[in-house]
Amino acid sequence: MTTAQTVSPAEPRPAGLPAQAQFWFACFFAVGWTAVVCGGLSVQFGAWDYPCPLCMVQRMFMLLAAIGAGYVVRQGMRGTITGRDYMTGWGMALVACVAGGFASWRQTMLHILPGDKGYGSPVLGLHLYVWAWVLFMASVLAIGIVMAFAHLTAGPTVPASPHRTAAMLVLAFVALVIAVNLVAVFCLEGFHWFLPDDPRRYQLFYDLGIL
Repeated sequence: MTTAQTVSPAEPRPAGLPAQAQFWFACFFAVGWTAVVCGGLSVQFGAWDYPCPLCMVQRMFMLLAAIGAGYVVRQGMRGTITGRDYMTGWGMALVACVAGGFASWRQTMLHILPGDKGYGSPVLGLHLYVWAWVLFMASVLAIGIVMAFAHLTAGPTVPASPHRTAAMLVLAFVALVIAVNLVAVFCLEGFHWFLPDDPRRYQLFYDLGIL
């Protein structure tokens, strides 16, 4: 006579150093790209340096890269990040960085000829779109490394504190900057389908008759 044995599901293992490092890197990645967009906004509003359409496209890809990492962060708030979660989030970020790298390379090539002063004011010796290309390429390398180790970091339980509190702050920061960037684009473009190649004013205020 045989007796039935109850098999209990395996208890989720606590997150080790590699898993926690992957989670914190996702937080850093999302905050880092969002901070880069904040830098562009500070140049825009502080120096009255109006961004061109290619500049705005690069910002959009920067924020998409941040959203990709934010997806990993959001899954961590549930307690466990699976391999699929890593592939989805980092895959989105990788596509954004490759596309953003192409957009910044395109803008760099438009001003590569000798004597061309470029678009906008340089920062630390380089124009913002050149810095964007450098950061996009560095991010592609970083994403490749973390994806290579994703199978070692998937599965463990992410601690509730302070990880989930940090995750909420990260996602709130990303959402806030996305909203600010949308308002900035709307003010530049106004009630028009396209942003001018070389914006000279905040068109919305002229469309409304304020200026």
